[in-house]
Amino acid sequence: MMEPSELRNRFSGVIAFPITPFKKDLSLDIDGLRANLQKLVQHPICAIVAAGGTGELYSLTPDEQLRVVKTTVEETAGKVPVIAGVGFGQQLAIEMAKQFAAAGASGILAFPPYYPNADEEALAGYYRSIGEATKLGLLIYSRDWANFSPAAVEKLSKIPTLIAWKDGQGDIRRLQMIMERIGDRLYWIGGAGDDLVPGYYSIGIRTYTSSIATIAPKLSLLLHECASSSGTARLAQLMKDYVVPLYTFRARRKGYEVSAMKCMMDILGMSGGPVRPPLPDVRPDERKELEEMLKTWKPVL
Repeated sequence: MMEPSELRNRFSGVIAFPITPFKKDLSLDIDGLRANLQKLVQHPICAIVAAGGTGELYSLTPDEQLRVVKTTVEETAGKVPVIAGVGFGQQLAIEMAKQFAAAGASGILAFPPYYPNADEEALAGYYRSIGEATKLGLLIYSRDWANFSPAAVEKLSKIPTLIAWKDGQGDIRRLQMIMERIGDRLYWIGGAGDDLVPGYYSIGIRTYTSSIATIAPKLSLLLHECASSSGTARLAQLMKDYVVPLYTFRARRKGYEVSAMKCMMDILGMSGGPVRPPLPDVRPDERKELEEMLKTWKPVL
């Protein structure tokens, strides 16, 4: 088992958020997942999230989630830490965390619970129970309705196993306030998208979660390298040429943040497959746009 402090020390650079490939009948494509991971771990990413948001966590059954985590642990073979996503409700999240720890995961990423109207005290109980379920390092994913005040994050920071905060809000102003209040008690991870790398790194963050790493780990790593050094001109060019056009496409329909990545993987000969409803697949005419986009991506693939 990886100690929470060891996992925290491994964070620097790009955390990959792989998709979960499905077959045409929407069943799991485990062989495809293995092939994707074999390519991914050839690049110096610092961690992989198994069954995260890009991995369609909420569309998977508990058994499928466990299979995805086990497969990811097997294929990474200790090369990079595997962080397993949990969520839904408290008891299910606890059960999932325990199973994933037994399967060899290095850490737990806690998604918001199913109930969107919980107050801060009740939410704290949810996260605390997940943190107490295992000895693994815990990461909290602030996204959707789980949007915390600096004071609330300070209370959550009392959870002994909590090591990192993954921001999925993209609110740089509030994040700065949180970071100022909590300091280095937590490790700060930019988690709202590759397109926010310039903003995150401008306030001192040096690790971000990347869905682009699914198809172009080289580009994800270049974004990190340029943003963490003096390569501002190069970073701006990478954003203009690759990242912003992709995120503009993804913003067309809710769910395209996953569908577009899967479609691009299929175009590149990797294993993507369809998404499960209620996410929408990329329309056939729009697939042609992604094909043209990828022709310009050759330098960063």
